[in-house]
Amino acid sequence: MTDLSLPLPVAPAQAGAMARDRKHRWKVLGIGVAANASFSAAFSGIPTTAVLMRTDYHLGNAQLGLAIGMLGLGIALSELPWGLLTDRWGDRRVLLTGLGATAAALALMALFAAPTATHVPSLLVLALGLMVVGLLGGSVNGSSGRAVMGWFQEGERGLAMSIRQTAVPTGGGIGALLLPALAAWHGFTAVYGVLALLCAVTALFAWRWLHEPPVAEVSAAPASAATPVAGGPLRDAHVWRVALGIGVLCAPQIAVLTFASVFLHDFSHVGLVAISATLAAVQVGAAIMRVWSGRWTDRNRNRRAYMRTCSVLSAILFAVLTGLVMIAANAPGWHAVITPIIIAILISGGICASAWHGVAFTELATLAGASRAGTALGLGNTCAFITLFLTPLAIPVLLAHGGWPAVWLLGVVCALIAWPLFPKAVPANPIQM
Repeated sequence: MTDLSLPLPVAPAQAGAMARDRKHRWKVLGIGVAANASFSAAFSGIPTTAVLMRTDYHLGNAQLGLAIGMLGLGIALSELPWGLLTDRWGDRRVLLTGLGATAAALALMALFAAPTATHVPSLLVLALGLMVVGLLGGSVNGSSGRAVMGWFQEGERGLAMSIRQTAVPTGGGIGALLLPALAAWHGFTAVYGVLALLCAVTALFAWRWLHEPPVAEVSAAPASAATPVAGGPLRDAHVWRVALGIGVLCAPQIAVLTFASVFLHDFSHVGLVAISATLAAVQVGAAIMRVWSGRWTDRNRNRRAYMRTCSVLSAILFAVLTGLVMIAANAPGWHAVITPIIIAILISGGICASAWHGVAFTELATLAGASRAGTALGLGNTCAFITLFLTPLAIPVLLAHGGWPAVWLLGVVCALIAWPLFPKAVPANPIQM
């Protein structure tokens, strides 16, 4: 009798195809990184031009917050529909459609929504233009995340998804270094034009290399994954808890990305070069931490504990930042001495408030199952970008009534709210590597 416990032999042709598939997954991951980086350069990079945008468009702080917030609102409104569509249509079709349309929207903004020597577009034109960019760009997150989940297996998905999530701070870092200089020297026509080019080039790479994973990869059920709830991710309380925790913990990160440039300029009297360097340091540090945290949590199976730890540590760092700003505001003689420390804590807090993204989205997609990951990731991103819409609207109000200490105290409160939302860790033995 045949011993069924032994593995069946694999034909050479089949083995070659499997090897090619294993190599091709890195191309898929590269496309996911490029797609997220190109769009992140827009939604994370444009806020770094806030000081110049305020001047060139003749805006007040409240109007500036509204304009930047509309970009986040567009993404928030579209993430879940794009995620549902990704699970129905597939990764390739949604990603190509979204990247191409986003590039076209940014090109139109370069032509019709950028200030010139003779014409300054209205706040309505700017806000609607940014909202349309957000509506179309919301396709990128869920589709690229589902593609990565499909091509990688449990035990390596945390690293893969964290590498993909590094694209957000990487793209934001590129935006922080590039866009303020472009806006200062060549105007916002160059800003929107370069962003359109990045999205268009990424769409060409996706057209060339992105396709659905082999059936065996999709159907392979990871042993450690939770059993998806009947009716899909939108009926799973655990999915909702993680998604809401993601949304709340995004607030301190977004506060740094959207108004740190204004804070450093208005409160600390720091120049453009130092502002760009500070925000770039936040993004680069976050990218490094996301890769490390993905690998580390894959090895130790402790995603939930890591997410909760980041919540507590973020609260502590933003509490320290709040205290330092209060001291600097009330003791002008110490302002110059405290400013470098404030910048260091701002960078540390921004990194900590960004480091958990890859781990959290991996946990979210794992709870839903790879075949429904688009919907779950869309829900998580919807919560995140609702925060991106609300935070820039809240900051000017807090600034008017409580000054900068009230702004950074918002980060403390939101981090403490996120801590109980993330589920408690389930004991598990670490993977022996």
